Amino acid sequence: MAGSGTAHLRDSDDIVLRVEDLTVEFPAGRGRTVHAVTGVSFDVAKGETLGIVGESGCGKSTTGKAIMRLNPIKSGTVTFKGTDITHLKGETLRALRQDLQMIFQDPVSSINPRRTIGDVVSEPLEIWNKTDGAEALVDRVLGDVGLDPTVARPKRRHEFSGGQCQRICIARSLVLDPEVIICDEPVSALDVSVQAQILNLLEDMKERYGLTLMFIAHDLAVVKNVSDRVAVMYLGKICEIAAPDDLYYRPAHPYTAALLSAIPLPDPDVVPDTGDLAGDLPSPLDPPSGCRFRTRCSRATDRCASEEPTVREIGPNHYVACHFPLVGETAPEPTPVAVSAG
Repeated sequence: MAGSGTAHLRDSDDIVLRVEDLTVEFPAGRGRTVHAVTGVSFDVAKGETLGIVGESGCGKSTTGKAIMRLNPIKSGTVTFKGTDITHLKGETLRALRQDLQMIFQDPVSSINPRRTIGDVVSEPLEIWNKTDGAEALVDRVLGDVGLDPTVARPKRRHEFSGGQCQRICIARSLVLDPEVIICDEPVSALDVSVQAQILNLLEDMKERYGLTLMFIAHDLAVVKNVSDRVAVMYLGKICEIAAPDDLYYRPAHPYTAALLSAIPLPDPDVVPDTGDLAGDLPSPLDPPSGCRFRTRCSRATDRCASEEPTVREIGPNHYVACHFPLVGETAPEPTPVAVSAG
């Protein structure tokens, strides 16, 4: 069940990014409000990849953009390298983005069609007056992401495939040597055959550049392959957070179990069990009281309607926000057929 709480936040000097009780809302006219993200908390340690997964509309991308301060934050805090960046403005906020970069969901629309690829990748260096050796740096970064700089540099966006455009976006995010990159569904717009190449590239760049990643996706198989920890979101709330193997093979939240059971099986004659997930996703304009997942959960009781669950530990580094978790119940191992990063 989807709830709030900070029991899963770690007290460590290695924490690079910490989000606590983040709330993001948008006006919808006629006095209505879209409750996009409500009371979300998590942290990311140096060198770690945190995967965030959930259905479309659950608030994953909104959370990532709020961290980048591209979306307004109603309440809560975002701490980057020990500094509260929630209310930074102007030049101070602008300077922060040298160390905190984002790869956007649509690689094609993220690239200016009027500029050459060399200009696109070198633009961050020009903005920060880091022009000494810029051409050699751009060529090196383009080469690192698998593009021939002598061919790519003079061309424009329309001359590249979707996968190549994503490589260009990755190169642009790397050129300032950031510490953290937020990857907002970086492979969702790509063919399955290209997805594995980009995932392998991100893993290689993480190792080569010493990166910390926040990886947003709706594909459970993709998230499992690249993450050190995985957080599950539902309707703007955190449901569960754990190491990939614990989450995928021993889910404690009914929503997590339902998502895993819906992964397609390679045998077309086998109809996957969709678990307890039923009904339609409620509107973020009027989310349910108490637990936001209760309207689709067969385990829900009156308590779920009146009392919001808080995040609690149910195993080593395994946290769930549910009044009635699936403790001791083991889900069948899902078969990740969408992509393999190996």
